[in-house]
Amino acid sequence: MRRGFLSQYFVDLANKRLSAVEVDKSVSNQHEFNGSKPLRNLFGDNRTSHEARFLWMAGENEGLSCKGQLTWYDARENHPTRSEYRLYFKSNLVMDQAREADLLIVAKRPDEEVFMIVVPSGSTMESQLLWLFGIEHDSFEFSFQSIENDNDHEVDFAVRYILEEMGIEIQETDSEYLDSILAPFLNTGFPSTSVFSSLARRTFHGTSPYEEPDQTLLGWIEHEERLFKRLERHLVAQKLEEGFKDDEATDVEGFIQFSLSVHNRRKSRVGYALENHLEEIFKVQGITYSRTPMTENKSKPDFVFPHISNYRDLSFPTSKLTMLGVKSTCKDRWRQVLSEAHRIENKHLLTLEPGISENQTDEMESNNLQLVLPKRIHETYRPRQQKWLMDLNSFILLTREKQLN
Repeated sequence: MRRGFLSQYFVDLANKRLSAVEVDKSVSNQHEFNGSKPLRNLFGDNRTSHEARFLWMAGENEGLSCKGQLTWYDARENHPTRSEYRLYFKSNLVMDQAREADLLIVAKRPDEEVFMIVVPSGSTMESQLLWLFGIEHDSFEFSFQSIENDNDHEVDFAVRYILEEMGIEIQETDSEYLDSILAPFLNTGFPSTSVFSSLARRTFHGTSPYEEPDQTLLGWIEHEERLFKRLERHLVAQKLEEGFKDDEATDVEGFIQFSLSVHNRRKSRVGYALENHLEEIFKVQGITYSRTPMTENKSKPDFVFPHISNYRDLSFPTSKLTMLGVKSTCKDRWRQVLSEAHRIENKHLLTLEPGISENQTDEMESNNLQLVLPKRIHETYRPRQQKWLMDLNSFILLTREKQLN
């Protein structure tokens, strides 16, 4: 196990495509998997029980999680010469969602807890997990691999993103440094997004927004994310220590509203932060733009280049106009960009989401929507997709060329 790497969170795994007999209740009602050699590599030769977390991960707002037990045993343990290993689990909501050809990943954590992860075939979550765990063998039979060497990714933005989608809390390696930055806010609450983004830029060093826009954008957004999560931990802990009381009675409604506010802040903040950092990079690059201007049907694209006044001037050449939508994660919401800025046929969308499925990127391309991602995230996509993707620096060069000519 190496701190700051994937092996800090997972050590070994086995994976397979689910077959009809394993998921179709009209065919079989079994709650176990046959113990092939890859599973023996994962669990050993002795009877064991494991705490398990079952996850069904399909997409935005489409996920289920539940806890359970796994039992690894030899059904013929009393036979002198034969063995017949099985991995048993009780019926649960997650496994009830599984369908034939879905991907199953059985992943063991350093504390022996096991994640049973089910993702639909062809989904973005499948693409992300295949990359995260370096899975190459993909069939209806189990395969085994350890998290080591090339599979042991450093926990950068993409790895952090996927682990958090799985409900795993990232352990910070420099929490004291983060706390020193956040000290002025510990008793005042969250500052505005613009103030927090500015703080992240001032306290992150080692990149240049002019020479390295891709690396800088990822560095700023990742640093701000870590600062945010750290400050959130402090402020939520303070609130929980205060408790929720209303005239000495437990304030259930107050707790619910507080919980919702935490959730909503997480969802809305990162999108604004990404726009803030992009705007700063455009300023440093000398690119002129309008941020969230109004176009047709009261649509508000995130950025229009060179300016909204040029867009509204019908005599201004359409070929010199550029539009950039910004979504920290695409999910199924990328289609919203298609209806913004009607004058611009070929639109651009910047996202930080790793490993979007080929089905989704093919559909984007067919709708004249060019996906833009920081260069480092390109590696989470399939080779065929990488040839089509655009990085931030290339987008800046394209936009600057339009403005100069």
